[in-house]
Amino acid sequence: MAGPTHADGPMLDAEAVALDRAHVFHSWSAQAHVAPFVIAGGAGSTVWDHAGRTYLDFSSQLVNTNLGHQHPRVVAAVQEQAALLATVAPGTANLTRGRAAAAVLKHAPDRFTKVFFTNGGADANENAIRMARLHTGRDKVVSHYRSYHGNTGAAVVATGDWRRVPNEYARGHVHVFGPYLYRSEFWSTTPEQECERALQHLERVVQCEGPESVAAILLETVPGTAGVLVPPPGYLAGVREVCDRYGIVMVLDEVMAGFGRTGSWFAFDGHDVVPDLVTFAKGVNSGYVPAGGVLLGAVVAATFDERVYPGGLTYSGHPLAMAAVVAALDAMADEGVVDNAAAIGRDVLGPGLADIATRQPLVGEVRGTGVFWAVELVVDRVARTPAPAPVVGAVKAACLARGLLPFVVDNRVHVVPPCVVTPDEARHGLALLDEALGEVTATT
Repeated sequence: MAGPTHADGPMLDAEAVALDRAHVFHSWSAQAHVAPFVIAGGAGSTVWDHAGRTYLDFSSQLVNTNLGHQHPRVVAAVQEQAALLATVAPGTANLTRGRAAAAVLKHAPDRFTKVFFTNGGADANENAIRMARLHTGRDKVVSHYRSYHGNTGAAVVATGDWRRVPNEYARGHVHVFGPYLYRSEFWSTTPEQECERALQHLERVVQCEGPESVAAILLETVPGTAGVLVPPPGYLAGVREVCDRYGIVMVLDEVMAGFGRTGSWFAFDGHDVVPDLVTFAKGVNSGYVPAGGVLLGAVVAATFDERVYPGGLTYSGHPLAMAAVVAALDAMADEGVVDNAAAIGRDVLGPGLADIATRQPLVGEVRGTGVFWAVELVVDRVARTPAPAPVVGAVKAACLARGLLPFVVDNRVHVVPPCVVTPDEARHGLALLDEALGEVTATT
């Protein structure tokens, strides 16, 4: 797809960069080294700048445009809602909000009866932690080191990666290692060993911390930013057993993994487990208007039947966001988007990435499901030495030069196109990635 051209395109791109550099403070960045990338528009799996140069979006921006860019049904729903009622207080009964809650619950197990809407994934996790603590009367939250749960007070401390360290102002957080066979912390050689040993490690930490002090185990169903670490069979069911044994609330973070990303409505659908709380955002409406939430099982929800829940947000269930939720979920169901994501992963991305791994010496491992994959880059396949930043940066630059917009984290390229990506688009993206890896290998 070609992007629209504009006579003043290069000038508009230059203006966008100049204004950004002058006035926008960027997240997770040293401001002097930000190199902003201009996106002026998009459609489906393609984005473009003002000058009309197009890019195949293999990032889904921040792994959230599951329905692709500018889906006409979602755009129309937001426009219609804006004309009817642009905003409303969260304490009111609003038809669009009610329909959005029902639309989300339609795809969840029967255990879930209520939805608390938030502005995004971070405050969804923040509120899930609060609910678990109030429900149990306990304090501690156990989460993985390889995880990301958001950039708010408790959520960022529940996060396990480097972003936690300069932000540790919340109390009661404990971290454990989850399963990651390629870089096993447990000297495992099989998925079965990794599962068994990771569960033993988790339970021992819970026991040592004092089970009576642990309110929640909070895990990403499939850790996303940490590397698309699909848990081995039995792991999440084992976590459920640990939670049940000690009266701990099981919280699954589906902010990135939910709503089609893994080829199912919820990522936990394929793991024989039902948590107590589920957090979501991103793909629930493809990020068209900021929205997130917490799905509450009936047991936790009942805690607040006669007891005030001490939390709320001005924009909880914002009508524009809710209209986008209803339209997005309806479109996904009507158009078979979740099935498409599963098929793309099974028939195109999985086999294609496996083929790339056999030929490209920079690739240590590929892993994933649906439209949720990671390519781990190494400079020594035997030692599994992570590729350093200059090499990864060169791969990213080579992708962009070919018109492929990648999602790059640490020593990985995450292959995460929209759930609506076509087989031809997916194959084209893999071919561009293959070329980029080959170029960097030849010049390194």
